[in-house]
Amino acid sequence: MADNIARVFADAIATDPTRPLLTWYDDATGERTELSGATLANWVAKTANLLVDEVALAPGDPAAVLLPPHWQTAAVLLGCWSAKLTVVDAPGAVDVLFAAADRVDEANAWSAGERYALALDPFALPMRQVPPGFADFVSAVRGHGDHFTPYPQGGDGDAELLARAEARGAELCLTPGDRLLVDTGRHPDPVDWLLAPLAAGASLVLCGNLDPARLDSRTATEKVTRSVSDQLSDPESD
Repeated sequence: MADNIARVFADAIATDPTRPLLTWYDDATGERTELSGATLANWVAKTANLLVDEVALAPGDPAAVLLPPHWQTAAVLLGCWSAKLTVVDAPGAVDVLFAAADRVDEANAWSAGERYALALDPFALPMRQVPPGFADFVSAVRGHGDHFTPYPQGGDGDAELLARAEARGAELCLTPGDRLLVDTGRHPDPVDWLLAPLAAGASLVLCGNLDPARLDSRTATEKVTRSVSDQLSDPESD
């Protein structure tokens, strides 16, 4: 069983880093963003370098991620796991905190050494107005290196997370090369929308504010082979 999330991510993009790995839709805004494995890896590396070089964090240090499913959230989570940080759920003391712009008030429940806000702009533009006490993640991360060498061993929680991801992938019958569509409003757990497909060698189509009327065309356009939603059926089972 895999026990290193950074290695699982590297293996997921090794065969063809140029193929689409993560496609993000927001049906409320019409946004569509597509990232290849190489592009996402670049964001992950910059995030990990930010954490290690600028924030000076060490393996096991706690991090809070108050972000919805999104392609930038994938970069933040994978960057934290590459740096062997422990991503925690319960409010408390952490060394670094990432928060969506509309969740900065929620961040008051956490004691954090460094705080980064994300506007989740479709083009990853810097924030026009940064909340007091926060740094703009996009502005901060862009100056860091495009490559990061993960630690040989995974973080303390990697094995448990990957065990859950592999079980979820088996439940969904995911196989290498599958293209998984996820209704993020119904499945916000990163095990569902990020780790399960990566562990299975599948790519992702993440849909925020999902509009059921657009599903048929999107499934065809994005060549979806599997889906996970209480409202959706598996295209291969129809």
